[in-house]
Amino acid sequence: MARYLSPKAASLVLAVLLIVAVAVVTLVCSQLSGGSQRVATDAMIKLTIVVGMYMFAGNSGVLSFGHISFLGLGAYSAAWLTISPSIKASLMPGLPAWLIALELHPAAGTVAGGLLASAVALLFGLPLTRLAGIAASIGTFALLVIFYATFSNWTPVTGGQGSLYGLPTFTNLPIAAGVASLTILAAALYQASAAGFRLRGSREDPIAARAVGIDIRRERLIAFVISAFFVGMAGALYAHFLTVVVAGEFYLKLTFITVAMLVIGGMRSLTGAVVGTAFVTLFSELLRQTERGFDLGFVVVGGRLGLQEVGLSAAMLLALIFRPRGITGGRELGGLGTSR
Repeated sequence: MARYLSPKAASLVLAVLLIVAVAVVTLVCSQLSGGSQRVATDAMIKLTIVVGMYMFAGNSGVLSFGHISFLGLGAYSAAWLTISPSIKASLMPGLPAWLIALELHPAAGTVAGGLLASAVALLFGLPLTRLAGIAASIGTFALLVIFYATFSNWTPVTGGQGSLYGLPTFTNLPIAAGVASLTILAAALYQASAAGFRLRGSREDPIAARAVGIDIRRERLIAFVISAFFVGMAGALYAHFLTVVVAGEFYLKLTFITVAMLVIGGMRSLTGAVVGTAFVTLFSELLRQTERGFDLGFVVVGGRLGLQEVGLSAAMLLALIFRPRGITGGRELGGLGTSR
């Protein structure tokens, strides 16, 4: 069917199919217990992160280890903008007086978190997009370290190693699914746009791309800024989901999980980002239950701490060995979209 559709129309059809899948999962999970709904809500937030990462990494071919920095910026933005002034004055006395007095609705704080992440991505993207290949990936990891150190030690503004509490409860399953769907739509539209085509052209053959006049640095910067916006919004949603912000959340563990979702599903396709998130979420939940131990009646298996990390690492290693392009092989659902 895709051969009879324009690239943009095919991408829109793909987005609709993926959004319908998200809606079905949301409807089913809304009928389950509170614990299952929390797992599903967390999965929708991670889906937003992974699809946001795909906008840059999938289209550029540069694997980013720094996008969790933007998640942290979105979370801290939510804390700065939505916690009540009295609590902010106690926990974050180093904030400007006008910011301490400001108290926005969580929805406005979520958008503001995305905008702040985009602004920071523009600033750091100017030097980072000069790099290519493994050097660019290492540069994004350096970004992660810089922001983790800042979050952990700028105590008057971020609370340091302590927890920032008092965020209003805002993120639920429908809201998280709605933002995830919006991110999928934006990713589909971007990959079907002229900018998306130019960036993927530079991914496949940088020399040929330069020869036809493509400014690779500019195209990467555009994708970097757009992806940071959606990951920043996910950070604000994450903060309003947990209702606390802790610096330790925005470092290696979450980086590994989201990168594993993208790589296992298929880094070069939007479908892969969605499938990888679903697979790793279900697999992680299975491993988490196994960590606690279980009783089969005729045999009792004791818990094994660390099984989740070991299992995910093994799954990622197997995917790299046997399916280097991921579960989807870098292809879109039904041949739709413009992943190749």
